[in-house]
Amino acid sequence: MIFMKNVIILGSGRSGTSMLAGSLAKAGYFLGKNANYLGENKSNPKGFFEDFEVNTINEDILRLSLPVFPEKIRKRIFPSYTFYRARWLARLPLRTKIKTTSAIEKRIKKIVENEPFCLKDPRFSYTYPTWKKHFNRNTQFIVIYRNPAKTAASILRECKESAGLKDLKINQKIALQVWKSFYSHILNNYHNSSEKKDWFFLHFDQIFNPEIVFKLEEFLEVKMDTNFPEKKISRTGEIKGNYNSEIQTIYSKLNRLAEYNIT
Repeated sequence: MIFMKNVIILGSGRSGTSMLAGSLAKAGYFLGKNANYLGENKSNPKGFFEDFEVNTINEDILRLSLPVFPEKIRKRIFPSYTFYRARWLARLPLRTKIKTTSAIEKRIKKIVENEPFCLKDPRFSYTYPTWKKHFNRNTQFIVIYRNPAKTAASILRECKESAGLKDLKINQKIALQVWKSFYSHILNNYHNSSEKKDWFFLHFDQIFNPEIVFKLEEFLEVKMDTNFPEKKISRTGEIKGNYNSEIQTIYSKLNRLAEYNIT
């Protein structure tokens, strides 16, 4: 008998995490009791596949780990600083101490009891150390990423179109900082992991490559819905990279780990 492994999807928002989760949604995983609460929109016409309680737990962890300002002060003095429910766009210094409480730990345990699970939330890139303590050895991690400039452009569009983000002021420079922050934490967590064989790195474009998808299916020991990803859904066209050497270094590291050659 083959026992399905648990899956955690890691990656910045607007990098293909929903596309990947959707490809696995029919494989028999527990996605959460309320994994459709975000509905669908122009950015994700097929859904987000994020669970309300998982997202709430991660927001509560980040609320403990980041300074919190009254909304009037935030709007006036720190307009680009994220607020509750918008911390999937937060920028955390790499040495940020991720805090928790016993109540949060109990909520996490309740979620991960539902095996096999496939959980997806960009905030996992930051809260991974808290959740990791509750994962068993049957848990694998998929990191999906995209060209930083494309992700930044998609983030800006999302902020413009989403009513819940209208009070968050973000420009291209900040959006690239968001990308940098997320993947800096992910790479740090990967390098600190003693079980690197449980990690799989995937460039957005590779999910349209049958050979790479086959490798991913072998890694997970499941059959993916290869009809779910559609290139035509992406609204971000070709964008030339316009970012600093630090971001390029992170992108190059991710490409090496994914064995992705930019053409």
